[in-house]
Amino acid sequence: MNTLNRNITYTALVGGVLLPFAVLAIWSFSTRWFYPQLLPEQWGLRAWQYVFGTAGGQIMSGLVQSILVALATAAISVVIGVPAGRALGLYDFRAKDTISVMLMLPVIVPPLCVAMGLHLWFIRLGLAETFIGVVLVHLTFCLPYSIFVMWGVFSNYNPDFESQARSLGANAWNIITRVMLPLTLPGIMVAGLFSFLLSWSQYLSTLIIGGGRVTTLPILLFALMGSGDRPVAAAVSLVFVAPALLALLFSARYLGGKSVAGVH
Repeated sequence: MNTLNRNITYTALVGGVLLPFAVLAIWSFSTRWFYPQLLPEQWGLRAWQYVFGTAGGQIMSGLVQSILVALATAAISVVIGVPAGRALGLYDFRAKDTISVMLMLPVIVPPLCVAMGLHLWFIRLGLAETFIGVVLVHLTFCLPYSIFVMWGVFSNYNPDFESQARSLGANAWNIITRVMLPLTLPGIMVAGLFSFLLSWSQYLSTLIIGGGRVTTLPILLFALMGSGDRPVAAAVSLVFVAPALLALLFSARYLGGKSVAGVH
């Protein structure tokens, strides 16, 4: 009975998640669909031919650009988030509360205000309308999440494992690669996933800092949605969602997992 209930719950959850994508899939294969028809009057591949054809070169370019920006943002966010989270999780110091408040500010303040404020500085520094500038503005939103995730991980981290490894002759590099990283890997994967997904969905900050020269998939998607061409917009939406779902599936086994170092 418990197995049956679990299967029903799992099916309901999967169905609830996939239902909007089913509608998008129908739209992407339609050429004529008007209210109140339940299904399209005419079907076709025009939308997908546009996406993967010569005319869709900009779509593929935007997809590659989005992947590069999100991967760079996630990598930098994790590289900074791990030592920052370790310092906040393992040690007590005076400025700890102040740092936590500062980390919350980019999350609390509306993204438009943050992007507009940074835009003036980026223009002076020559970072506006550049790939690096877009990655940096994405970091302002992604890095706090990464640090907070790793803060929670290291709050439950037992440094005695490192002391034991050190007493057995392990050097600093071995302690990092063979003790700390394996024990905190689930948290690192979650932090990287959050950063990737947050960067992947950024629109306003990319538009403001990128200035139209750094064209990611969300910018193209919003333009297509405004054009009224729903089949093409639906096809691009599915292309936009696919990498995010793949990243989620790749790290799914780490979500909700416990670090084996989580016992003091």
